[in-house]
Amino acid sequence: MKEINIQDKINKRFKPFLDEVLNIYKDTLHSISIFGSALTDDYNPKSSDINSVFVLNTMDLNFLKRFAPLGKKYGKKRIASPLIMTPEYIKSSLDVFPVEFFNLKLLHSTVYGEDIFRDLEISAADLRHQCERELKSRLIALRQGYLSSLGNRKILTRSFVDSFSGYIPLFRSIIFLLGQKAPESSADVLAALQDAAGMNTGAFQMVLNIKTKSIKPTGDKLNSIFKEYYKAVEQLGDITDDIQV
Repeated sequence: MKEINIQDKINKRFKPFLDEVLNIYKDTLHSISIFGSALTDDYNPKSSDINSVFVLNTMDLNFLKRFAPLGKKYGKKRIASPLIMTPEYIKSSLDVFPVEFFNLKLLHSTVYGEDIFRDLEISAADLRHQCERELKSRLIALRQGYLSSLGNRKILTRSFVDSFSGYIPLFRSIIFLLGQKAPESSADVLAALQDAAGMNTGAFQMVLNIKTKSIKPTGDKLNSIFKEYYKAVEQLGDITDDIQV
């Protein structure tokens, strides 16, 4: 078995889970990979989950049934329920979820089996199309979230926090489409996006600070941030729309 080449804090938490899974289900598994923030400086052991992908040789619903009880046991240790895929599913889904698979390719550590994500070929056209669609959808969600808050500071704050989920993977994809290397940590991603897109990403940083509870803005400040945030998403949408691939 391949040694886990990640931080000791991740190794210590994930390895018992990995050992138990392999002891029971090894013949069913093509590979296991850890992905996402657990592999970056964004990881906080007190609040961050460890995310993983289990690639099965073939889809086996009995595996899901047998595996499910482990979720409760290890969920308390902030090990999230793994994504379940097969090699065939991955191959046929690259054009449907290019942003997700681009980020899996960029930010994963295969801890058992063959590294199926390393050599994925993702169409730049598919990637650009999903980025454009996501940004336009998020503009609608921002408007609806603002209206639904009814001026309530706590609700608007929660709306900001929820809206930022998924932005960093999206930004990494746009940075790549603009011809630059996509970084790993959130702070580096925002800096690289500002450089690659030629736009001010301060509004995104403000929302990230709200999400991480680095700041607690007043109601008036939240309204100001909303305007800047909305304009930044709109501008990034226009930039993405103009990318030629």
